[in-house]
Amino acid sequence: MQAEQSLNMNLSQHLAMTMKMQQAIQILQLSAQDLRAEIEKEYLENPALEMDYGDGAPADGELLQAENLSRIRDYLGEENGSTGYFTDEQEHGAEAADAEVQTLEDELLEQVKFTFRKVEERAIATFIVGSIDERGYLVVPLTEVARAMQVTVAEAEAVLQQVQAFEPAGVGARDLAECLRLQAQRQGIYEGLVAAVIEHHLDDVAEARLKEIAAAEHCRPQEVQLAVDIVRRLDPKPGAAYGGEAAAFITPDVLVQEIDGEYRVSFNDNYVPRLRISAAYQHAESFDAETRKYITQRLNAAAWLINSIEQRRTTIRRVVEEILRRQPEFMTQGKTALRPMTMKDVADAIGVHESTVSRAVANKYVQLPNGIMALRRFFSANLAKSGSGEDFAAVQAKAAIEELIKGEDPHRPLSDQKLCELLKDRQMDISRRTVMKYREQLGYPSSVKRKRY
Repeated sequence: MQAEQSLNMNLSQHLAMTMKMQQAIQILQLSAQDLRAEIEKEYLENPALEMDYGDGAPADGELLQAENLSRIRDYLGEENGSTGYFTDEQEHGAEAADAEVQTLEDELLEQVKFTFRKVEERAIATFIVGSIDERGYLVVPLTEVARAMQVTVAEAEAVLQQVQAFEPAGVGARDLAECLRLQAQRQGIYEGLVAAVIEHHLDDVAEARLKEIAAAEHCRPQEVQLAVDIVRRLDPKPGAAYGGEAAAFITPDVLVQEIDGEYRVSFNDNYVPRLRISAAYQHAESFDAETRKYITQRLNAAAWLINSIEQRRTTIRRVVEEILRRQPEFMTQGKTALRPMTMKDVADAIGVHESTVSRAVANKYVQLPNGIMALRRFFSANLAKSGSGEDFAAVQAKAAIEELIKGEDPHRPLSDQKLCELLKDRQMDISRRTVMKYREQLGYPSSVKRKRY
């Protein structure tokens, strides 16, 4: 038997995800804050880079522009390699300064120091402060405070009363009624119907049973309504204004301005540092071969970083411009005029993959003439199809519900069923249950609880 030998050649394409490509993808999906952090990290790791925060002209180095980088590459003998730069546009916005966060406990302990002179009382007050939760409520019974500090309940009560005089008003309360009472007393409004509502009718207020309160207090529902409005201005969680973490500031990546009747897209470059080549790396005549090789590697890394940032800007700009092109009514009429739109629609229009659009809008915000909006909110899940087959976005339905509720007669608020019918008049055929879900997500109570007398 003669052995058969054969030679097969298979031709296939394989895309290798290099580290540089991964970096470019990562930078595309970074928010403005994260991009700043990434640039600062690269700056610390790459001695060829210097940063300029836009607060003046560069000092020793030059901005990393194409011609500068090309000149240095020529000197180092680097023939290939892509370069990039970012151009300065009009700077907008301001960076929010990092604030030192003071917790509720810090605030109260500071007041303890200035209030209590006796060591024993200060120790009791410190124990009480440590037993106050993030809402501002004392969560340990006074009997437990007295037992732990080896004092009488009366002594613990006396210290608690002084703690309850601290800021914020209402702190140290043991329940909701006491919290509201402390605030009303400090404001001088703890009397009449206001006091009665706080002491006896908070459950009825929660369920909007104003007629029952009026009957019990022998007054008109309109008078109860006024008292309830006053009580609702009080803070049920006085400690919630304090937190253990710094407030998160939204930094818009993109700015949209109306200029001469047209909407122009620009970038919030003031937040992102500009990069430049260190002066020491622009004059490398005396460096040896090994050092020149190292410099070349560092310059390549710097060039790729700048290219990735520029590509991020270009992609985000194209996405935003396509969104504006598809949503002209939204810019003039608001959320109710938002058209159904998918990421695939935009991706096909600008010639990129859908995943690229997804990364471009992730964690990004746009500053519009009427406020800041997350880019992802332009792409919404579909609700249902009307008889004509047109899709309606969930955000559009929510905007319509909010508009209807804001415009309703407060004495005859719209029920969920009525809202459902009014939405159908606008060709939004959605169920009453869905209307209720969207209403609750918007933070509006039921029609019974919205009714005014």
